[in-house]
Formats: sequence, structure tokens, C-alpha cells
Amino acid sequence: MKSFKELNIIFLGTPDFAVASLDALVQSGAQVVAVVTAPDKPSGRGLQLQPSAVKKYALSHHIPVLQPVKLKDPEFLAALHAFKADVQVVVAFRMLPEVVWNMPPMGTINVHASLLPNYRGAAPINWAVINGEKETGVTTFKLKHEIDTGNILLQEKIDILPQDNAGTIHDKLMIAGAQLLVKTLQGLAQDSIVETPQAAMESAIQHAPKIFKEDMRIDWNQPATTIHNRIRGLSPYPTAFTMLNDKQLKLFASRVEVASHQTTAGMVETDHETYLRFATTDGWIYAEEVQLEGKKRMAITDFLRGFRS
Repeated sequence: MKSFKELNIIFLGTPDFAVASLDALVQSGAQVVAVVTAPDKPSGRGLQLQPSAVKKYALSHHIPVLQPVKLKDPEFLAALHAFKADVQVVVAFRMLPEVVWNMPPMGTINVHASLLPNYRGAAPINWAVINGEKETGVTTFKLKHEIDTGNILLQEKIDILPQDNAGTIHDKLMIAGAQLLVKTLQGLAQDSIVETPQAAMESAIQHAPKIFKEDMRIDWNQPATTIHNRIRGLSPYPTAFTMLNDKQLKLFASRVEVASHQTTAGMVETDHETYLRFATTDGWIYAEEVQLEGKKRMAITDFLRGFRS
């Protein structure tokens, strides 16, 4: 059995969230022999091709980069096989075919931003906050056929504080996941980790499907705390919204006031100086940070200086 620093590791990932894990491996002295990431995408006004965050990091550390369009492409598979990886690591990448995840002898390890089996799916951070959870975490597990269902290796919990939103939890889990990944690979190299089948942990589990536009539109006919959690869970991206004077108003931050009133849910009140609030079934949501269609994101006091209902 090879030691941790002798393992040939291939890393598969694309966004900033994945960079922290890749960096943790590099800083720990692990042998990352190659990186697999998404093809460059056109971005900006000139639609210039831009590399992914993972590619930028890999190139700056002289790590070979593969950017397949199709993961079953014979040339890509041959190139992947040539690196003779002992293990592959996936962090925020697309779904892999079995011919890829089953290639290395130690399998493929995934870092998932939830405490599996809860919050399987594309948006675990968003849904944990939307649902008002008090804690979440990261899980390392071995890939198999069904998405996010492989045997659990290690988990790390973090608290979701009242002031947290999806953005702050993303950043906390990014660091926690990076540390857990290194710990997992060290444990696998030492043969000290006992795999736990998820089937043994399942009961009434929560899911984390992709967020669609209908999930982002605020339904004011809900309790204030439920709406507040949705705003938190979608901030800063993809962002909850409502309509104001026939324009889309994004809400990035809010405050709850539970109080009985006779106002119809969804009605707006403002003093034009300090507050803009929306009626809910059991109180008010005070908008604290907003962005009106065609305008910049701003604090509510700045917004109200230029707003007239």
C-alpha cells in the first residue's frame, strides 16, 4: 500500500469551491498528477474564452490539465488512463460515467457540501438554509452509479448561524471540505477508514434539486420566517425576488417582524427613508439589501433615496 504522499491523484473540478480542495492537496504535499476541468467558456463583453478557476490554479502550479467536452471520448479516456492514478477526487464537477469513476484502483472520492444522505443533489447549500436547518456539513464518499449515494468515508459538521446565508455557508464548507478531503485520503492510505453504506442511514431524507426560477420568486402568502430563510438560502446567488412597480426586485438580505396585521400578504409599505417592508401571513419582511431591475445592488437606505412608490 502506498503512503499518502506516494498516491497519484487526479483532481476533477471547475469552480472556486473546488480550488480550496485542490490547494489543500497541493499544500499537503500530495501528488496531483493531473486536473480535469470544464472547457474554457466565453465570458465578458468581448466573449473572450475564460479558463475555469481550477484550470487557472492548475496552470499556476504546473499541473497538467485535461478539458474534455465528452467524458466518454476515447482520446480523453486514454489520456486519463496514461496518468496511472491510484485515486481520483471530484469536487463540484459534472456527473461522471462509470468508465471514468471506476478507472483508478482506489476508486473516485467525492466531496459533497452536505451531511449525506441528506441534501443529495445540485444545490445542497441553498436548500439547507432555505429549510431553516441549524447545521450542515461536508461529506467525503466513494462514487457509484446513483448520484450522491456511495459509501460515506468521513463527515464534518458546521453550524448554520442566524446571520448566515448561502454565500457564507459556501465559504465555510469550502474550507471544511478541503481539510476533510486531505484527512480522507490520508486515512485511506493508512487503511484506517471504515466505509458506511448510506442505506444504513436513510430515513425521511431531504433532497437538494437544482434551483429553478419558480423557486426564487417569493410567495408572500407564507410565514415571515419561511420567506426570510428562502431569501438567506438564495443569497447572494441565484437570489430571491419579487415584483415592485412592474420591475423585478432582488432581495439579498432581510429582517423578520412577526406581528398580527390586517394588511394583505404581499402589500408594500415604506417611509421612503429607512424601511421597505412586505406583508406576510404572520408579520413583515423588511428588505435590507436589494437590487431593482436595471440598477446596482444596494443597502435599503440608499435604494430609498431614489425610490418613490
